[in-house]
Order: sequence, then C-alpha cells, then structure tokens
Amino acid sequence: MTVSSRFPVFAITFGFAFAALYAAFEQMNWALVTYHPATGIIEFLTKPGRSGQGPAMHWYGWILSSAAGAAILGALAMLLPGNVSKKIWPGLVWVVPIVAIAFLAYTLRDLFMR
Repeated sequence: MTVSSRFPVFAITFGFAFAALYAAFEQMNWALVTYHPATGIIEFLTKPGRSGQGPAMHWYGWILSSAAGAAILGALAMLLPGNVSKKIWPGLVWVVPIVAIAFLAYTLRDLFMR
C-alpha cells in the first residue's frame, strides 16, 4: 500500500478525530499554547491571563492540540491493515462534528442565556 492509497483513511480519521478532540480539549482547557493578545506573547501550554493585560486566548492552543492529536490518530489509522481501515465509516466525518458542536453548544449554553 502506498501513502496515496492510504490518504483517504488518514483524511477520514483526521476529520472526525479533530472535532472530537477539540470538544474534549476545550472542556478540559488543555491548550498547547496560550496567546496574550495585548502583548503579543505566546506561551507554551495553558496559562492564565496576566494582570492588567487582559484575558489570555486559548483557542489557538486548542486548535493546535486538536490538529496534533488528530494527525497522530490519522497516521496510526494509516498503519491499520486494509481490511480493518475499510470498515471506518466515512460518515463519521459528518456525524462526529455535528455531535461535537451540539455538545459544545450545550456546555456553553450559560454564555448564550445571559
């Protein structure tokens, strides 16, 4: 099997893993980096906002964490034998993100209900 013939397995796995990991990392606040927009400082891992400099942004860190985790899972899926990887349902690329969005909307409902 060549890499190009295994790419669909990587893409499908990356697609649904990214959405699931993003929802999990946002809930646990596990960010790979923290950005402080007032000063332009980027710190490794999750850090609180600095006094007098406004809030810290963790969104970039959640995106990086999710992308790294999904890439690792996609690469591992490419190593699966062909008969196993063909059983990965491509519809997961649609179903998992929809469920993740619904989960995030539910957990963030207090922000919308004020």
